[in-house]
Amino acid sequence: MLFREPENALSLYNALNGTNYADASQITFNMLDNAIYMGMQNDISFLIMNEVNLYEHQSTYNLNMPLRDLFYVAELLQVYVKDQSLYSSKLIKLPTPHFVVFYNGVEDKPEKRILRLSEAFEVPTKDPELELKVTILNINPRMNEDLKEKCPVLKQYTQYVEQVRCNSMNMSLEQAVEEAIEYCIQHNILKEFLSKQKAEVIKMSIFEYDEEREIELIRRDEREIGKEIGKEIGKEIGQKIGEEIGAEKERENTIKSIISFGKKLGASKEQIIKELQERCLLEEQEAEKKVTLYWNE
Repeated sequence: MLFREPENALSLYNALNGTNYADASQITFNMLDNAIYMGMQNDISFLIMNEVNLYEHQSTYNLNMPLRDLFYVAELLQVYVKDQSLYSSKLIKLPTPHFVVFYNGVEDKPEKRILRLSEAFEVPTKDPELELKVTILNINPRMNEDLKEKCPVLKQYTQYVEQVRCNSMNMSLEQAVEEAIEYCIQHNILKEFLSKQKAEVIKMSIFEYDEEREIELIRRDEREIGKEIGKEIGKEIGQKIGEEIGAEKERENTIKSIISFGKKLGASKEQIIKELQERCLLEEQEAEKKVTLYWNE
């Protein structure tokens, strides 16, 4: 949402690429109908200077981003070349794609990591014939500070996130978000944006941190289940079985969370089914069954 404003998107692009473009009107946002990739309003896709940039913010680490981006950019390019013939002898020029994830979750992660689609291949190869790289940049405190200095909006966004987290340690989530917004406005942190978009920011922040908290609680609980089973039936076998049970329960609870939070935001069943397909790698039929099973819980 914040970086869907052309000036902010341009500032972030310049910071990442070492450029100094000043005309935000050069940016064209790409919006695909029914593209669940853009379900959260802090993800953007835009075209500038014949480059297509897909930026996503995440508070949970997702190793499947190369696959998700592959699906999205393939659909985007279909729209881009829709008026041209793929059977022509003339080479069709395409915009150069760039994929970046900005991570600010609570898990300890490296400052920078490159994910490759080929890492998911069942049969490893040194020279993959299909490849897509995604750069994950950790924007938590003391991480990628040079980038944040080059893009003040990104720096202020991370300050807002930290304020919410700090507040949430001793107050309700809704109060933590509201007080973080007031604090930031008073201290000239995203002041104009937060003043104009306060209601929407509260809604999105509560959704995001509710999901983050629930996933963390699920992981903690399932780790404990694994430990208890390990104690009862032997360390080596118990640990393996416990991890498998924990992983399965974690996956099922994540599915429940996606359905629950999607309903809260007013998403349709079809949108949630697509989200489950992409985030949990479910087949469409299985995703439909999960939505039917948990819709009224």
